[in-house]
Amino acid sequence: MNIKNIRSIDSGSTSGCGCSPPGNKGQTKPSCCAPAPRQTAVKTPCCRPATQPSPQTSSNCAASDQKADAKPPCCGPAATVTGGEIDENVPGFLGWLTTATGRVPQIRSELSFIDHLGACKARWALNRMNFIVPPGLYAIGSPSGDDPVVVTSNYKMTYDIVRQALAGHNIWLLVLETFGINVWCAAGKGTFGTDELVRRINDSGLAKVVNHRRLLLPILGAPGVAAHEVARETGFTITYATIRADDLPQFLDNGMITTREMRQLTFSFYERLILVPVELVTSLRTALLTTLALFIIGLIAGGTAAGIKFGAAYLGAMLTGVAVGPMLLPWLPGKSFAVKGAAAGILWSLAWYMIAGGSSWNIAETVAVFLGLPAISAFYTLNFTGCSTYTSRTGVKKEMRLSLPAMGGALVLSLLLLLIGRFQ
Repeated sequence: MNIKNIRSIDSGSTSGCGCSPPGNKGQTKPSCCAPAPRQTAVKTPCCRPATQPSPQTSSNCAASDQKADAKPPCCGPAATVTGGEIDENVPGFLGWLTTATGRVPQIRSELSFIDHLGACKARWALNRMNFIVPPGLYAIGSPSGDDPVVVTSNYKMTYDIVRQALAGHNIWLLVLETFGINVWCAAGKGTFGTDELVRRINDSGLAKVVNHRRLLLPILGAPGVAAHEVARETGFTITYATIRADDLPQFLDNGMITTREMRQLTFSFYERLILVPVELVTSLRTALLTTLALFIIGLIAGGTAAGIKFGAAYLGAMLTGVAVGPMLLPWLPGKSFAVKGAAAGILWSLAWYMIAGGSSWNIAETVAVFLGLPAISAFYTLNFTGCSTYTSRTGVKKEMRLSLPAMGGALVLSLLLLLIGRFQ
């Protein structure tokens, strides 16, 4: 969801995680962000083996003697981006609350225009990897030692959604350093995990701030946290509260009981729609170059009109795969995202046939269009598996092994048919 953007304690992902989508309710298993139970050694393609980090270690991707300013793990931003230190400039800052361990920032629940603008920009992949808040302990309202402790990530959209949902409550908010990644994806990659949670509990002096020993975690953060190890190392027990942050007030007012609805993960039309902008911006970076190349090829082969048609046909297929496929996901045939994307691509092929005067095409050109454009749409819709709520990592890999060669073959055959059609 990544979320990749469902309004949850884990909410705010601009692309699910690059991990997850549509809706089998009740299923909370991450997709491309594989579950990451705590390990003493972590091996990933871009991380060297790592032993259990010390309290000063900033991620699991480095050895335990790694310096605190080391780069974030491979699942985080490409650049070195951390939340920094808490000061008066944290979003929503109201003042300082004095505790047994020092000052804790009190933050407002109401979001400002700047907060909303920042979220909008992040949805469009603008300044996304700097949309981050400092990790540490925050106070919502005027919490006492008996009030609940909610744990979340330091992706600012998540932070904003959680503090807004908790308006009118007195809450301690413990923010983990996930390098600007939402809870679900960070849990799958290990940054929203056991070691970081233990570290923040100790660094914040939480045991001296509250009288109880209970933490409320988002359900989608469960893959990254070994609750028994947190309890053994800190004395704090973990309760997995809800999926959506909007359900937290009801959860708190209902004696901290999680209902069935609070455990159900949806992927509605709106929840799919808000993921489209970031996917669109990401795809356009290469799609515009491809469109230009096709325009030049068409220009050489048949003049300006042909160049425009080549570029427009491709661009339409790309937009169909990025936007139309995801939005129509439940209604398109098949289970495979590639098949669904191809189905959407066939619709675009029919539309293009009418727009571009397909009645004048020969058989080779017509077949080429109905082979090539659906293959392009299928490729871009396949990318949306990283935003869905019901795909699995192994399932996505299997689908890619089967579908990518088919897409490539369809494109090659389409180009050959276009060449044949030119000489008919």
